Amino acid sequence: MADVIRVLIVDDDPLVRVGLRMVLGAGRDLDVVGEAGDGAAGVVAAGELRPDVVLMDIRMPGLDGLAATERLRSAEPGPGPAILVLTSFDADEHVLRALRAGANGFLLKDTAPTEILDAVRRVAAGESMLSPAVLTRLIDTVVRGGAAPAGGPGSAARALLGRLTGREREVADAVAAGRSNAEIAAQLYMSVATVKATVSRLFTKLECTNRVQIAIVVHESRT
Repeated sequence: MADVIRVLIVDDDPLVRVGLRMVLGAGRDLDVVGEAGDGAAGVVAAGELRPDVVLMDIRMPGLDGLAATERLRSAEPGPGPAILVLTSFDADEHVLRALRAGANGFLLKDTAPTEILDAVRRVAAGESMLSPAVLTRLIDTVVRGGAAPAGGPGSAARALLGRLTGREREVADAVAAGRSNAEIAAQLYMSVATVKATVSRLFTKLECTNRVQIAIVVHESRT
């Protein structure tokens, strides 16, 4: 099957790995190609197995998931695998570090199985996985901490948004609301391909590397 998504699970808890393998096994288009119990082993396995998506826990002995994400991004000549970070949100500052490291999305450890399958498919297709609830908590963390990955406080964020066309601003607002490319396409009567192209332009114009950073710029512009 040509369109099978290859997934690597990196988590130090064997029960979590078993549970994720069972969940992913329900997706006929998904194939768990390997597991690793810590970040260092995960980096090695990713190099050997070449997965499309890595499910990466944050807290692990030795090399943690954040350092492993940074290492995968710096080691790959191209974009490398999509990385979904598993978090319980008990240390939100770690999530911001994962953003800066190039994670493609976040999953809470109590995420429903159908949502896990959807998240893996979305990041494999080049999207970021950011539910509105997760997005809100991330933005709240940035506001409390006073340090945004991109944009900065109100005036700087408004200056960045001033670079956008009206249509690009509509897409930026939809991204900030946590909508997927397909949802944005339906809302704004655009094709999914046009939405993808517009989001790519947003990354350049807003000096962002992921959708959370776009959301933070939009949020900061309102302060």
